[in-house]
Amino acid sequence: MNKILYFVLCVLLISCKTEKKEAKPTSENSTVEVYEFNTLELLLNKKDNKTYVINFWATWCAPCVKELPYFQEIHDEYKNKNVEVILVSLDFPDKLDSNLIPFIKKNSIQPKVILLDAPNENEWIPKIDESWSGAIPATIIYNKNKRSFYEQSFTREELINELEKFI
Repeated sequence: MNKILYFVLCVLLISCKTEKKEAKPTSENSTVEVYEFNTLELLLNKKDNKTYVINFWATWCAPCVKELPYFQEIHDEYKNKNVEVILVSLDFPDKLDSNLIPFIKKNSIQPKVILLDAPNENEWIPKIDESWSGAIPATIIYNKNKRSFYEQSFTREELINELEKFI
Protein backbone atom coordinates (compact mmCIF):
# COMPACT_ATOMS: atom_id res chain seq x y z
CA MET A 1 0.00 0.00 0.00
CA ASN A 2 2.82 2.43 0.84
CA LYS A 3 4.43 1.83 -2.55
CA ILE A 4 1.19 2.70 -4.32
CA LEU A 5 0.76 5.86 -2.26
CA TYR A 6 4.38 6.86 -2.94
CA PHE A 7 3.88 6.28 -6.68
CA VAL A 8 0.69 8.37 -6.74
CA LEU A 9 2.40 11.21 -4.84
CA CYS A 10 5.35 11.16 -7.26
CA VAL A 11 3.04 11.31 -10.28
CA LEU A 12 1.11 14.20 -8.74
CA LEU A 13 4.26 16.15 -7.95
CA ILE A 14 5.65 15.67 -11.44
CA SER A 15 2.37 16.68 -13.09
CA CYS A 16 2.11 19.84 -10.97
CA LYS A 17 5.27 21.40 -12.33
CA THR A 18 5.18 25.14 -12.79
CA GLU A 19 4.58 26.49 -16.28
CA LYS A 20 6.68 29.59 -15.68
CA LYS A 21 10.02 28.59 -17.14
CA GLU A 22 12.44 31.35 -16.16
CA ALA A 23 12.86 35.00 -15.35
CA LYS A 24 15.64 37.07 -16.87
CA PRO A 25 16.53 40.48 -15.43
CA THR A 26 16.30 43.46 -17.78
CA SER A 27 17.12 46.15 -15.22
CA GLU A 28 17.19 46.59 -11.46
CA ASN A 29 13.39 46.76 -11.31
CA SER A 30 12.16 44.48 -14.06
CA THR A 31 12.47 41.04 -15.59
CA VAL A 32 11.16 39.09 -18.54
CA GLU A 33 9.32 35.98 -17.47
CA VAL A 34 8.97 33.05 -19.86
CA TYR A 35 5.55 31.41 -19.68
CA GLU A 36 3.85 28.51 -21.34
CA PHE A 37 0.26 29.20 -22.33
CA ASN A 38 -1.30 27.52 -19.28
CA THR A 39 0.36 30.06 -17.00
CA LEU A 40 -0.50 33.00 -19.23
CA GLU A 41 -4.10 31.86 -19.35
CA LEU A 42 -4.35 32.46 -15.60
CA LEU A 43 -3.42 36.12 -16.15
CA LEU A 44 -6.06 36.43 -18.85
CA ASN A 45 -8.89 35.46 -16.53
CA LYS A 46 -8.38 37.12 -13.17
CA LYS A 47 -11.49 38.17 -11.27
CA ASP A 48 -9.96 40.69 -8.89
CA ASN A 49 -10.54 44.44 -8.67
CA LYS A 50 -7.95 45.43 -11.27
CA THR A 51 -8.34 46.37 -14.89
CA TYR A 52 -5.82 44.57 -17.10
CA VAL A 53 -4.37 45.80 -20.36
CA ILE A 54 -2.62 42.89 -22.06
CA ASN A 55 -0.82 43.61 -25.30
CA PHE A 56 0.51 40.92 -27.64
CA TRP A 57 3.51 42.21 -29.59
CA ALA A 58 6.99 41.38 -30.88
CA THR A 59 10.22 43.31 -31.40
CA TRP A 60 10.10 42.50 -35.15
CA CYS A 61 6.59 43.97 -35.56
CA ALA A 62 6.82 47.65 -36.60
CA PRO A 63 3.21 48.57 -35.65
CA CYS A 64 3.75 46.89 -32.27
CA VAL A 65 6.92 48.83 -31.58
CA LYS A 66 5.25 52.07 -32.66
CA GLU A 67 2.46 51.72 -30.10
CA LEU A 68 4.59 50.47 -27.17
CA PRO A 69 5.16 53.99 -25.78
CA TYR A 70 1.39 54.33 -25.34
CA PHE A 71 1.30 51.21 -23.19
CA GLN A 72 4.23 52.61 -21.19
CA GLU A 73 2.26 55.83 -20.66
CA ILE A 74 -0.82 53.88 -19.57
CA HIS A 75 1.38 51.94 -17.14
CA ASP A 76 2.77 55.16 -15.68
CA GLU A 77 -0.44 57.20 -15.62
CA TYR A 78 -2.93 54.55 -14.49
CA LYS A 79 -1.00 52.35 -12.06
CA ASN A 80 -2.57 54.26 -9.14
CA LYS A 81 -6.01 53.67 -10.67
CA ASN A 82 -5.74 49.90 -10.24
CA VAL A 83 -4.69 49.24 -13.85
CA GLU A 84 -2.00 46.71 -14.73
CA VAL A 85 -0.29 46.64 -18.12
CA ILE A 86 1.23 43.34 -19.24
CA LEU A 87 3.21 43.06 -22.46
CA VAL A 88 3.19 39.55 -23.93
CA SER A 89 6.05 39.15 -26.35
CA LEU A 90 5.64 36.71 -29.22
CA ASP A 91 9.33 36.89 -30.06
CA PHE A 92 11.06 33.58 -30.61
CA PRO A 93 12.20 32.11 -27.27
CA ASP A 94 15.72 31.51 -28.60
CA LYS A 95 15.97 35.31 -29.18
CA LEU A 96 15.32 36.21 -25.54
CA ASP A 97 18.91 37.17 -24.75
CA SER A 98 19.90 38.51 -28.17
CA ASN A 99 16.77 40.52 -29.11
CA LEU A 100 14.10 40.89 -26.44
CA ILE A 101 16.12 41.79 -23.36
CA PRO A 102 18.31 44.33 -25.22
CA PHE A 103 15.15 45.87 -26.73
CA ILE A 104 13.52 46.22 -23.31
CA LYS A 105 16.66 47.77 -21.84
CA LYS A 106 17.17 50.17 -24.76
CA ASN A 107 13.56 51.36 -24.59
CA SER A 108 13.33 51.38 -20.77
CA ILE A 109 10.14 49.34 -20.82
CA GLN A 110 8.65 49.21 -17.32
CA PRO A 111 5.40 47.20 -17.56
CA LYS A 112 5.62 43.49 -16.87
CA VAL A 113 6.94 41.61 -19.92
CA ILE A 114 6.16 37.96 -20.54
CA LEU A 115 7.73 35.96 -23.34
CA LEU A 116 5.18 33.40 -24.46
CA ASP A 117 6.80 30.06 -25.21
CA ALA A 118 3.86 28.25 -26.78
CA PRO A 119 4.84 26.96 -30.21
CA ASN A 120 1.44 25.56 -31.21
CA GLU A 121 -0.37 28.84 -31.82
CA ASN A 122 -3.33 27.04 -33.42
CA GLU A 123 -4.16 25.70 -29.96
CA TRP A 124 -3.86 28.89 -27.90
CA ILE A 125 -4.89 31.72 -30.26
CA PRO A 126 -8.60 30.76 -30.20
CA LYS A 127 -8.40 30.59 -26.40
CA ILE A 128 -7.35 34.24 -26.33
CA ASP A 129 -10.29 35.22 -28.53
CA GLU A 130 -12.19 33.15 -31.08
CA SER A 131 -12.13 36.02 -33.58
CA TRP A 132 -8.34 36.50 -33.43
CA SER A 133 -6.55 35.70 -36.69
CA GLY A 134 -3.22 35.67 -34.86
CA ALA A 135 -2.04 39.00 -36.30
CA ILE A 136 -0.29 41.41 -33.98
CA PRO A 137 -0.51 43.84 -32.37
CA ALA A 138 -3.51 42.61 -30.42
CA THR A 139 -4.77 43.76 -27.05
CA ILE A 140 -7.16 42.59 -24.37
CA ILE A 141 -8.61 45.03 -21.88
CA TYR A 142 -10.63 43.42 -19.11
CA ASN A 143 -11.77 43.48 -15.54
CA LYS A 144 -14.11 41.25 -13.59
CA ASN A 145 -17.15 42.87 -15.24
CA LYS A 146 -16.15 43.47 -18.84
CA ARG A 147 -13.76 42.23 -21.53
CA SER A 148 -12.82 43.51 -25.00
CA PHE A 149 -10.39 42.19 -27.58
CA TYR A 150 -8.74 44.41 -30.20
CA GLU A 151 -6.84 43.09 -33.21
CA GLN A 152 -5.42 46.47 -34.19
CA SER A 153 -2.83 49.14 -33.55
CA PHE A 154 -3.74 51.97 -31.22
CA THR A 155 -3.02 55.65 -31.18
CA ARG A 156 -2.49 57.06 -27.70
CA GLU A 157 -5.96 58.62 -27.72
CA GLU A 158 -7.67 55.44 -28.91
CA LEU A 159 -5.99 53.38 -26.21
CA ILE A 160 -6.91 55.83 -23.46
CA ASN A 161 -10.50 56.08 -24.73
CA GLU A 162 -10.89 52.30 -24.67
CA LEU A 163 -9.30 51.97 -21.24
CA GLU A 164 -11.54 54.69 -19.79
CA LYS A 165 -14.57 52.52 -20.64
CA PHE A 166 -13.33 50.04 -18.02
CA ILE A 167 -12.53 52.43 -15.19
